[in-house]
Amino acid sequence: MSRFQLGLSAALFGADDTPCFDPDILAQILNHSDIETTIMEAGKTHITAEDAARFDAIYVMLEQVQADNIAPDEGSYDGRLRLVARHGVGFDSVDVAGMTRLGIMVTNTPDAVRRPVATMAITMMLAVNHRLIEKHNLTRAGRWKENADFMGTGLTGKVLGVLGAGSIGMEILRMAAPFDFQLKACDPYRSADELAAIGAEKLEIEALFSQSDIIIVTTALNDETYHLVDGHKLGLMKADAALVNVARGSVVHEADLIKALQNGQIRAAGLDVFEQEPVQMDNPLLKMDNVITTSHSLCWTDECFDNIARDGLGSVVSFAGRELPRYIVNRAVLDTSAQKNWFEG
Repeated sequence: MSRFQLGLSAALFGADDTPCFDPDILAQILNHSDIETTIMEAGKTHITAEDAARFDAIYVMLEQVQADNIAPDEGSYDGRLRLVARHGVGFDSVDVAGMTRLGIMVTNTPDAVRRPVATMAITMMLAVNHRLIEKHNLTRAGRWKENADFMGTGLTGKVLGVLGAGSIGMEILRMAAPFDFQLKACDPYRSADELAAIGAEKLEIEALFSQSDIIIVTTALNDETYHLVDGHKLGLMKADAALVNVARGSVVHEADLIKALQNGQIRAAGLDVFEQEPVQMDNPLLKMDNVITTSHSLCWTDECFDNIARDGLGSVVSFAGRELPRYIVNRAVLDTSAQKNWFEG
């Protein structure tokens, strides 16, 4: 029987061909006796039918994974690909329903990013409220006499609202507790008792937007949350409130956010994500002094990427050994004949 074939995203490697995570983690899979690993071509944007015919598993970072590209002729898929493992928690770049239909398992790494993303969200919140970038620019321009015109906003006693109290949202609430916030959260899948246990109150979405001084968006992107934060929700916010988005760009209606900031409906925003990425350089958000922007990478640290790689490549090793990975996105795929044959094989 041929060795298990794994395709690795080239986006995981820097210009010097070293991985963006601990090389020892990579070595464990490169040296695995039952897995043959190939680094796919640089600049790859989509996983193709050719990739699906070549690999048993593909470890993706930036690539789009769509069923139409893997099996253009629906119903005729006969590729060897049985696992798509994402380097990260989000899977909006993967056609999950299509993968399930084709009998391809999808995994991600939710626990690996919990603390790094929560830390990033707190960092962005502090930077926005203390007007960090504006004061950075002020200092470099030698405009010290203008300090009093750039007063920050204190946090003690303020209402912090978290939209999406999943793993990351709950971690943000726990980490924010020492700042003496009034903690609020909105998530239809999280009970009031669970939130109360960490000192947070459960609110409906309109109450969250109207009561909060700072809102951090952490919800997943799906059909229910696309443009969830729109002009109506932003219009409910206090004029001196700020919005931080560390989820996905399309959870926020970007055009409505631009209008809200331009019209003074809200005070400021911190954005690690945009509706279109890479963000277009003529996007008005890049020109606003009251908006801090980062390139969907603020949480990129050695801790974050080591954790992700350890869990993500661990899923590949488990699958190659015909053991269930820990973090399966589409558990319904286990009922398909392709997956049954694999695990029974």
